[in-house]
Amino acid sequence: MKAHPFTRPTIIAAVEFLAEMLTQAKFDQLVVRLGLDDEIPQGPAKSVTAKSAVLARLVNQRATQIVSTLDGPVALAEAAVREAVGVVVPQYAKAEQERLLRGLALDGYIVSWDEDERTPLLRAALPGEVDLPAADDEVHQLLKQFGFTVPLGHLDQAIDAHARGDWAAANSQIRTFLEGLLTDIALHIDPQKAAALASSENRRAWLAERGFLSVDRNEWTSDGKNYLNGLFKMLHTDGSHPGLSDEDHSTFRLHLGLITGRTLLRRLSNGR
Repeated sequence: MKAHPFTRPTIIAAVEFLAEMLTQAKFDQLVVRLGLDDEIPQGPAKSVTAKSAVLARLVNQRATQIVSTLDGPVALAEAAVREAVGVVVPQYAKAEQERLLRGLALDGYIVSWDEDERTPLLRAALPGEVDLPAADDEVHQLLKQFGFTVPLGHLDQAIDAHARGDWAAANSQIRTFLEGLLTDIALHIDPQKAAALASSENRRAWLAERGFLSVDRNEWTSDGKNYLNGLFKMLHTDGSHPGLSDEDHSTFRLHLGLITGRTLLRRLSNGR
């Protein structure tokens, strides 16, 4: 598995779900398995909720620390998430499980079950090259580096809306994030020229004219039949695609937004 496979919200959701599902004794056993029993007290003197708060903090602080498990040595964050996946139940409507599954989906993972639906399995939803937690981190870092605070705010709102299951709000914020990002890129390259253009569409056309967006690769074309126009049209549609749930389609849109945003920000950072 990747060095940083899970984001902070997913790790927190995993620990909260474990606190919901495990008894005091079972939670203590979990702490021992993770090698943190010297720092999290055993027994009933402290509630499971209080212990879980300490556990979430420690796991986030030491996410890449290697611990021994029955599956071999893995990072502490991965061990904690796998413990949570191990108690996931099919058709379980509790909010804590829903938050965990949404976090995993954003990080590029799904939970499936074996044929008898007894054993939950954690699987990568995308190829390893598409490292979504790394993409999320890089996009946030580059947005802050360039001072693109407005698209940064929209991206954070999209992620927050997705985490709470508000698919319409998440979809809207993803679209606004990408529109704002391209506008800010144009303003960064030539503030005077970009400010004089009447619309965000004009700014995108100008980015293509000066070579930031590639016409040859069909990122932008004058006839409107290009990647970015197609992406924005898809992001403007309501509801899910046939065969996909609202959650699946919202996750798909967010993944596309992150990967597209990273590509554009990397290009700007490299001086294109």
